[in-house]
Amino acid sequence: MAYQVLARKYRPQRFADVVGQDHVTVTLTNALTQNRIAHGYIFSGHRGIGKTTIARILAMALNCRNAIGTEARPTAEPCEVCESCTEIRAGNAVDVIEIDAATNRGIDEIRELRDAARYAPSRDRFKIYILDEAHQITDAAFNALLKTLEEPPDHIIFMMATTQPEDIPQTVRSRCQHFSFHAVKLVDILGQLTAIAGHEGVAADESALSLLAEAGDGSMRDALSIMDQAIASAPYEEGRARLDTAQIRELMGTVPNAVFERILSAVNDNNSAEVMLAANQLLDAGNSAAQLARQCVRYLRNALIAKIAGLSPEGENAEGVGNELLQISPDEQRRAARTAALFSEEELSRFLQVMLRTFDELGYRQEQRFHFELGLLKLVHLRRLLPIEEALSQLPSGNGARPAAAITTHTATATTSRPAATHRPAQTAPPAAKSTQPAEPARPAFSPFEQDKSRHRPEMSAPISISAAAAPRPIAVASTRTVAMPIAETRGATAVSLAPAAVPVTPAARPAIEALPKSVPEPVSFPQSTPLAAPSHSEAQIEQQPEIALPSPTLESSAHPTPAEAVAATCAPTLPSDAATEAQRAVVEALTAARQSSAADAMADAFWILDNNEARVQTELSKTMLPVVMNQDAEKIARAALRDAGILSLTLLTGAAAPGSAKKSRPARSGSVQAKALEHPLVLHAQKLFNAEIQTVIDLRESE
Repeated sequence: MAYQVLARKYRPQRFADVVGQDHVTVTLTNALTQNRIAHGYIFSGHRGIGKTTIARILAMALNCRNAIGTEARPTAEPCEVCESCTEIRAGNAVDVIEIDAATNRGIDEIRELRDAARYAPSRDRFKIYILDEAHQITDAAFNALLKTLEEPPDHIIFMMATTQPEDIPQTVRSRCQHFSFHAVKLVDILGQLTAIAGHEGVAADESALSLLAEAGDGSMRDALSIMDQAIASAPYEEGRARLDTAQIRELMGTVPNAVFERILSAVNDNNSAEVMLAANQLLDAGNSAAQLARQCVRYLRNALIAKIAGLSPEGENAEGVGNELLQISPDEQRRAARTAALFSEEELSRFLQVMLRTFDELGYRQEQRFHFELGLLKLVHLRRLLPIEEALSQLPSGNGARPAAAITTHTATATTSRPAATHRPAQTAPPAAKSTQPAEPARPAFSPFEQDKSRHRPEMSAPISISAAAAPRPIAVASTRTVAMPIAETRGATAVSLAPAAVPVTPAARPAIEALPKSVPEPVSFPQSTPLAAPSHSEAQIEQQPEIALPSPTLESSAHPTPAEAVAATCAPTLPSDAATEAQRAVVEALTAARQSSAADAMADAFWILDNNEARVQTELSKTMLPVVMNQDAEKIARAALRDAGILSLTLLTGAAAPGSAKKSRPARSGSVQAKALEHPLVLHAQKLFNAEIQTVIDLRESE
């Protein structure tokens, strides 16, 4: 007989032999015992974890000729001796049809399947269709199968195995029972490999088998395939194959995790040269930069989990959360714990983020070596940055004066985990100014990450003094103020040097002006044209005590006023004159005569001001609509009408009407009903008697 690979030779034939899928096998066994058989099943999950295997075992159990509870079949497991079980196991059963859906994915193949499903099974109890890689079937083919899935004949059962259940239409999933398979745990894979090594007569130590189990990455079939390859390449000792850890690593193209432990130890020592030397040795040995980055990402993830789980380098194996999340051998658990002891949880998170980005970039970069070396060098640089929480903890407390200069970062050269007070000394701040209130104790220079797990931000309320003499006039404190504070700037997950920034401060967060401390005046210049708030009750006190310390007020001004503000600033007191009204009327009539109705309406609704033979028109049009409505022809007609009226220049402004200006009634067009109504003697007498304004004129005359 030809040689069978381990994945086929040791393929489970009973529910009890399936490893790591107890939630599926127990449910199916109970369903068989209670005769609660569904007409459709979907088995989804990771590759190589037993989806198709369980489908075959279920088919054997359904078509087994021995009834459950008999001597030949005491449980719901298939008997494995009857003709149906042996044929299904051999793959030549007539009534169990296994279809590769990746190849037979079209609507024609599904129509043939649907037509064949109408006929009763040839010999067995059920006709069973096993569709492997079912997500490859097209939507049209699934739609052709919907009616059969919803109301199938009593003798038909569909089983679909897929790695991407989300690609199966919801209408199909709702008609089937869905079982989601789990990735096989490392302990279960290791136990299966140990048993198979004993059956095959292979000498292998626990570390070699653990390496094979880790390489499987939750897939039993992948682990068995790698083990089969390792046995074929292993040296023979006393007639037995001997699996060695170094030989398996060379076969897989990986490097020992001790290399990454050495690299991260050099990162902790701030030794860039050692990091680059280790990377150079790995790359010169022929290792792929992408594979090295992948291994580094995995190692950093294990170190981060070891930090979260609180593993000790000298402790026992991981338990609880660590045992669930850290699926590696005990030796690798201790190695990850040793690396985790050198860094904080936040630093390991930053390292993992940088290496993940590096791994992604290596997929489309040309010089992979340089990008991998740059990624490792970034890890060294990250150790030199000051966390923003630690920087904020070094700021003075509420009533102290702010530092004279921005706080700078310090280079860390520690070989172990660095307390902030040892490796990052706080920069000495200038002495605080005299205050009328008792000073609060200064914050200690430590990282809140180590002490405060709630991650509360420290207060940022250091007052800043200004000189009243530097202001052009007494300054009124606005209801909302901003105070310049040194704030640490962050880019991504890293912290950088501090720079002054504006922090909003509400009036409730400040004591009364009378209680503010005095400090050395710091001149602040304000633009002369900036409008300030109205004088408040504190102006008198500021004039009496010019050196009183005040927070910087918020100056809500604009360096470039809008057109409406420009008109209001220069001509706010000026109301539209009769000349402006006449010019507006002339332009509107000219545009109306030229059949530019949109432009005429816009000019009639605009706010007109005449100044030195210049007409400034504040329209209600936006910046986008103004050139559309007032096109070149309309603008040419308007300028010609203004020249006839003695006005040489026309300026069109966008936006709303000028502030403070009332909306005028639109000038009546010559010959219109409104113009005739305004000329009527009764209307003129009513306007004069009641000072009335005609807004709307309705023509009630009967049409001729």
